[in-house]
Amino acid sequence: MNKTELIQAVAASAGVTKKVAADVVNATFDSIKAELAKKEKVQLIGFGTFEAKKRSARQGINPRTGEKVKIAASYAPTFKAGKALKVEVNKRRRTTKKA
Repeated sequence: MNKTELIQAVAASAGVTKKVAADVVNATFDSIKAELAKKEKVQLIGFGTFEAKKRSARQGINPRTGEKVKIAASYAPTFKAGKALKVEVNKRRRTTKKA
């Protein structure tokens, strides 16, 4: 599913126009990005947690030349799925086997 398909699904599920759904989806993403930029955590109970985690400076290797390079410290956005989301993703569909 891409962003356009997500907007269509939200519009159909909420019974609103695609324009309204697009505004809501974009506002949601913008809010999450703004909080992560402030190094804040966004916790959505039943879904998961978005967080900006610090990555330490480290030494890497340029795969083309084999030369060692310094990689600066940075922040990386992470997502940890909540329990309810994990349960939903791992539901097993019941299949009936006829013997």
